[in-house]
Amino acid sequence: MKKPFFTIIIVSYNPGNKLIETVESVKKQTYCNYRILIKDGMSTDGSLDKLREKLGMTGNVDENGEVTIIESCDNGIYHAMNIAASHLNDKVKNARAEDAEFEDAEKVKILRAGELPSYIFFLNCGDTFRDENVLRKVHDHIISKIEKSGTTVPSIFYGDTFDCMTGYRVASNPKIDDFACYRNVPSHQACFYDERLIYRNPFELKYKVRADYEHFLRCFYKEKAQAVYMPVIVANYEGGGFSDVNKKLSEEERRDIIKMYLPVSQIRKYDIIRIFTFAALRTALSSNKLTSGVYNTLKSFIYKLKEKRN
Repeated sequence: MKKPFFTIIIVSYNPGNKLIETVESVKKQTYCNYRILIKDGMSTDGSLDKLREKLGMTGNVDENGEVTIIESCDNGIYHAMNIAASHLNDKVKNARAEDAEFEDAEKVKILRAGELPSYIFFLNCGDTFRDENVLRKVHDHIISKIEKSGTTVPSIFYGDTFDCMTGYRVASNPKIDDFACYRNVPSHQACFYDERLIYRNPFELKYKVRADYEHFLRCFYKEKAQAVYMPVIVANYEGGGFSDVNKKLSEEERRDIIKMYLPVSQIRKYDIIRIFTFAALRTALSSNKLTSGVYNTLKSFIYKLKEKRN
């Protein structure tokens, strides 16, 4: 079984026409070595039927094996992501066990000697790729990095996002260190994960808003994953999701999570820095349509200076 370079996982539940918009943004990509895995939570709005009709599908797999639909109940977006990743992991192992005539699929290695990993990207239903060349740009960055380093250590390749609510680019920190992890990390809409990281690290479901934050930190600190920045706008972020309307819970979970990865003394130091750098004001400026443009432009400029210095 030859794995595609990218697997795009889309989670949906009664999304209306947004599912088709999201899938079409993938299908328009000029780089075509990908597969799409849709995990639907038993939608009742006819969105899956519309998608099947649009793609000419009669079942849950299209004729080219490019699009697969999983229909099952779940307990929310992170549980659905875990189900999709588990399905993918089982599919890869079972196919390889069959090829190698192994009776136990668990004995199969995800990567064979000299093989490149596949990269997994979670695209929220309603979000879209920024343009038709995103996957090509990301592929080229990944290959360039691998060729320069001569190795394929588990990595997270991440870029920027475009906030559709404010109408501006949201730059990611080009260097992930302790302070970057304390403040925040790139959203999953900006991150392409080495498949090994996803299979070994399911999302922690006790976190309702910040499970992707904890997941990034676990991969970075415990798995020692490389975090590699790409100056690419990856996705159009729709906004208005669960985390955006549950900011208090989001901050509570962030503080609970960071305690698992940084010592208390370091967190206290960063708390003081956060106060004296007007973190609350910066958050307000970044989310306001009137001020977000100036704020994000300034932030991008500062990040570029940091990147050049490093």
